[in-house]
Amino acid sequence: MRRSRISAVLVLPLVLAALTSAPAQASSPTQAAAPVQAAVDRFPTTIPLPDGFQPEGIATGPGPFAYVGSMADGSVYRADLRTGRGAIISRGTGGQALGMKTDAHGRLFVAGGTGGDARVVDVRTGRVLASYRLATGPTFVNDVILTRDAAWFTDSFAPVLYKLPLHGGELPAEAVRIPLTGDLVYRTGPDGAAFNANGITPTPDGRGLIVVQSNTGGLFHVDPATGTTRRVDLHGESLPDGDGLLLHGRTLYAVQNRFDTVAVVRLNAAGTEGRVIRRVTDSRFDLPTTVAEFGSRLYLPNIRFFSTEPTPHLSYNAVAIPRP
Repeated sequence: MRRSRISAVLVLPLVLAALTSAPAQASSPTQAAAPVQAAVDRFPTTIPLPDGFQPEGIATGPGPFAYVGSMADGSVYRADLRTGRGAIISRGTGGQALGMKTDAHGRLFVAGGTGGDARVVDVRTGRVLASYRLATGPTFVNDVILTRDAAWFTDSFAPVLYKLPLHGGELPAEAVRIPLTGDLVYRTGPDGAAFNANGITPTPDGRGLIVVQSNTGGLFHVDPATGTTRRVDLHGESLPDGDGLLLHGRTLYAVQNRFDTVAVVRLNAAGTEGRVIRRVTDSRFDLPTTVAEFGSRLYLPNIRFFSTEPTPHLSYNAVAIPRP
């Protein structure tokens, strides 16, 4: 999914293996990708989720699968993107499953929201491989991204990043706290919202991190070694209600949840400057939260908070749109 120094959420060779057979003769990358994309184009564009699920986080791959986390009870649902069908693979116990990412080892890293925790789940069996207590007291561990050597989690209530070092891919015994300093100042937003750092992604050059501050719409570059933050120059634009982030090359996709919108931002290599080149919406958006990629599509779960009152019988889904 990323084209820099990060662990891929989507690994194209695995997609090719899952959807096509090896050709008898050599072919160009374009020729090889064509049947893959043709198959993806036939996939359903709406993925039904369990009633009452309250989906928040989503991750894709390896292969044509999506993993969706529940804000209601912390369960993880696996959907086959080829059919739209799926099942819960990891049953929650009353916590939350928010931002999530998969790695090439078949592990799913999950942010635990108000529980102040993170966990790592085996995508094949649903077994919890490791759990981490990241914070106590008021906390909202909101999103996660994988880089080449670490998993990074944001906390919307505390100015800190939580780092799980992944030396050689091994899971650590505990997390490291990286306090955030500099331009990113935690505050209450204009509408009284207290959600600060939310979505997170690496910079295009892989040397830094980028986080969005939901309640102010600011986008910030983070030095992962020091936690020092610097506002990304968006040339007068902002990303209010910014939620999940997805980087594809030098294009950043930022979900603006209450606006039912995905902002498309073109970044420089260092991730210190960017321009909003367009905003995309869809009639099926109903407060989308996070975003993942498969083929030439973006997949977004709808949490529906502002359109209807959550109940155990309320229906939910994730929808696919063409990647802008």
